[in-house]
Amino acid sequence: MIIAERINPTGRKKFAEALTAGRMDLVREEALRQVAAGAEILDVNVGVAGIDEPAVLCEAVQTVMAAVDVPLCLDSSNPKALAAALEVYEGKPLVNSVTAEDSSLEEILPLVARYHAAVVALPHDEHGISPEPAERVRLASRILEHAASLGVPAEDVVVDGLAMAVSADGTAGRITLETLRRLRDELGVATTLGASNVSFGLPDRPILNLTFMAMAVFNGLTAPIADPLLPGLRRLCRAADLFLERDEWAMRYLEDYRGFPPA
Repeated sequence: MIIAERINPTGRKKFAEALTAGRMDLVREEALRQVAAGAEILDVNVGVAGIDEPAVLCEAVQTVMAAVDVPLCLDSSNPKALAAALEVYEGKPLVNSVTAEDSSLEEILPLVARYHAAVVALPHDEHGISPEPAERVRLASRILEHAASLGVPAEDVVVDGLAMAVSADGTAGRITLETLRRLRDELGVATTLGASNVSFGLPDRPILNLTFMAMAVFNGLTAPIADPLLPGLRRLCRAADLFLERDEWAMRYLEDYRGFPPA
């Protein structure tokens, strides 16, 4: 399933200015565009410095709920903003995110449990992001154990494989792929990934992103965080499911082809 990433002011000056001014027109437009392109979950992030994030995130969530009928991923590192958004959300959201840091486990997971939400787990702690897949899996296990102690089942935890830029570290792609494979084989959890991070700083990023996405799906990725407007992305996900025997008689692939035929 594609978690659409474009309701986010990072690196988008006009979007950030609209949020600061209290305007929700661009939020609504992005929601409609992404769902029309095949997005199945919408990430909602309003992280602009200086705004009243709890109030603005609530307004954005209500705007998106009124515009489209897909689940939302509430994206904030501010526990007060998450609590406010969870209070107004209708349905079961995905919370983005919790880490293995003590403060995050103690502040975010109780909210997830209280509102019966699902959560994205980032397997890093106070020491940062480990270059060792085994350590990432260990930290993911720690988050899962803490979640279980609060009544949050493993199926409600989506673990991020943590994609890093290969332009800065040539081993980053392999490390992420191995992490995804071990998360699937050892923990049996659903996984996510901001796959476009891997191509940061390089030319012709779309082909790099699509190639890495296909490799990631083969290694266990189930819910990529990506731009559904990227040509070929949606069909790539359907084709990958088909080849991995997750689409009997190619029914989802054919349904998608009829709903979103090639241009």
